Amino acid sequence: MKTHTTNYRNTFIEIAEDCPVSTAEIPPVKRNKTLANIQLEMVLNNPYKYTSDDVLLECYLQKNNIPENERQEAAKTFFSKGQPCFRSSALGKRYGFGVHHNADGKIALFPVESKNYKDFVDDENVTKVKAMRSKRAK
Repeated sequence: MKTHTTNYRNTFIEIAEDCPVSTAEIPPVKRNKTLANIQLEMVLNNPYKYTSDDVLLECYLQKNNIPENERQEAAKTFFSKGQPCFRSSALGKRYGFGVHHNADGKIALFPVESKNYKDFVDDENVTKVKAMRSKRAK
């Protein structure tokens, strides 16, 4: 079975062109945690600890209430087909966070207004991609 990945290396995901904020915002907590809430908690509190795959898998496991004893098999199933990467995350599309993937594929978040965000955008040695635009009716 082929294994797919969402990991990048030495890449910075800039906020989407149509991101509605110029200063990063914390996603509101609703009745249940959203994917953006889970992603923000994991990555903001643990910069460069997790890969994109680690975070997106954890989101899948939590959102689907997969018990501990079924997680290994669920991970195989999850990565057996392509998954949306962090370019589709609401953190970059809506809430104003850039995502840096280091040489090991580990990720950290940077608010759009921060000096670090600007430094990544200006760094010629880092590949840049934009978060996906939101699908909005015109």
